[in-house]
Amino acid sequence: MDWGTDLWDQFEIIEKHTQWGLDLVDKYVKFVKERTEIEQNYAKQLRNLTKKYSPKRGNKEDQECRFTHYQSFLDILTEMNDYAGQREVISENMMMNICVELTKYLQEIKQERKMYLAEGRKAQQFLDSSFKQLDSSKKRFEREWREAEKAAQYAEKTDQDINATKADVEKAKLQAHGRMHAAEECKNDYASQLQKYNKDQNQYYFSELPDIFNKLQKMDERRVQKLADGYNTFAETEKRVMPIIGKCLDGIAKAASSINERNDSLILIEMHKSGFERPGDLDFEDYSQGINRASSDSSLGTPKGPLERSVGKNRNKLWPFSKKSKLPPPPLTPFSNPPAPLPANGPPSPKFTRDPLSYCLNEINKTVKPRISSFRTLKRTPTITEDFAHLPPEQRRKKLQQKIDELGKELQKEVDQSEALNKMKDVYEKNPQMGDPNSLAPQINQTSQNMDRLRGDLQKYESWLAEAGGRGEVSRYSSFSYNNNGSHEKYSPDGAHSDGSNPEHPQGIYAEFDDDFEDEDSAPPIGQCTAMYSFAGASEGTISMAEGEIFNMVEEDKGDGWTRVRRANGDEGYIPTSYVKIHRN
Repeated sequence: MDWGTDLWDQFEIIEKHTQWGLDLVDKYVKFVKERTEIEQNYAKQLRNLTKKYSPKRGNKEDQECRFTHYQSFLDILTEMNDYAGQREVISENMMMNICVELTKYLQEIKQERKMYLAEGRKAQQFLDSSFKQLDSSKKRFEREWREAEKAAQYAEKTDQDINATKADVEKAKLQAHGRMHAAEECKNDYASQLQKYNKDQNQYYFSELPDIFNKLQKMDERRVQKLADGYNTFAETEKRVMPIIGKCLDGIAKAASSINERNDSLILIEMHKSGFERPGDLDFEDYSQGINRASSDSSLGTPKGPLERSVGKNRNKLWPFSKKSKLPPPPLTPFSNPPAPLPANGPPSPKFTRDPLSYCLNEINKTVKPRISSFRTLKRTPTITEDFAHLPPEQRRKKLQQKIDELGKELQKEVDQSEALNKMKDVYEKNPQMGDPNSLAPQINQTSQNMDRLRGDLQKYESWLAEAGGRGEVSRYSSFSYNNNGSHEKYSPDGAHSDGSNPEHPQGIYAEFDDDFEDEDSAPPIGQCTAMYSFAGASEGTISMAEGEIFNMVEEDKGDGWTRVRRANGDEGYIPTSYVKIHRN
């Protein structure tokens, strides 16, 4: 069954149906466009959301990153950013594979439909023209035949008329014969036109029109198939990114499972442990006895004892949950007068007007309570010092140890540079054509000064660490001195001299300069990353990767979607951040 056979008389229906099909394609394209706009807005909102809650780099954020539950939150933000990228991929693929393709196909099919309908109208016009010619010849034949009949009747009447002359009879017969001959010609012409029209009509209804209708049917079927492909692409586009979205969601679940609440509690202890001892009990001061008002070393009533001095220095550490008193104590000024000295025989006995025990307790409250309740009001911003004395003991030891490690790294760097400069100098002295040894003297002197300065700072911080109760380990960085030639000499801790010819430090590695000092220190890795997908790396500056491959991360994403990594063999390049799982150190 086809349109040309079964719908031969439904030209207008076919024309309306094909136009409706084109309108449906256009409607679907608009639908997909609005869907892509929704995906774009959704991805944009997700990226803005992750950017809003992403931390600003700072010391506080670096400390918070040590907690596993906060690091998991950062991992969730990263996964959501990758999830937003996949929504953008869905939008872009739908726009390219559906909207653009169907719009282009719609223009082509409109032109094809217009051409087929034009052919159908042209064939219809030709058949109408043939029918008009047939109708014209038919009417002319009818008219001529009537005139011929009238002429024949007139000739017969004239012939029967006795009054008519022979000439009149001959003339009437001649006219009748002429009319009959003309009628015969019109008859033959009408028969010819009828035969021609029947042939054209048969050609139109059995050949031309079915062929046009069948072409329109095939065109409409292709349109339906193309629309079906668009429907399928709509689903496949999202299916293709579902595995990646699933990995993003798995990453969120993994971040949740990586939380270690016990470890977070230990980290908080490590970060904020002060090292102070808990305050001791206060001794009862008996004012009812006629003795000197001597307080215990742990009393807060007088500032004389050593414990009181240490407590006064860190007063806010003893009662961290104390509330402000309703009546604030008088402000302390540097010019406040000291308390008057007590008489030699002790304070005068008070005259009790009420119960002696109540009086004593009242006196203790007057002396002690305002000072305890006012610790928060007495809190001052500590002055930051170089030896970190403003910090609690435990935090001070950590800061000092951190500073010692930093100085040690700087000193080791200067030592390595000094060794390199002296070995270069030795090479220049042996091979003058390679360079002037004296040109290295300023750099050697500057390196020596830097080493002396760093060594002094290191010794200073180590002494502060020992004073703060640290381990007081001997520095692992050897002392270096320089002889008159500018070469360094190494001394062991027991004072024994050793020169640079120690076989443990061979000189041969600097003997040749074939590489022209191209081997520079590469940037240390800041973490590792694992490839979740394959990447071709065809662009300049990028490197390829396979799924599951592990890289050292050299430089993190600066917001452009690329991360700089290094392979174990030293190859470096950029890879897409959304294609890898990052593990920071």
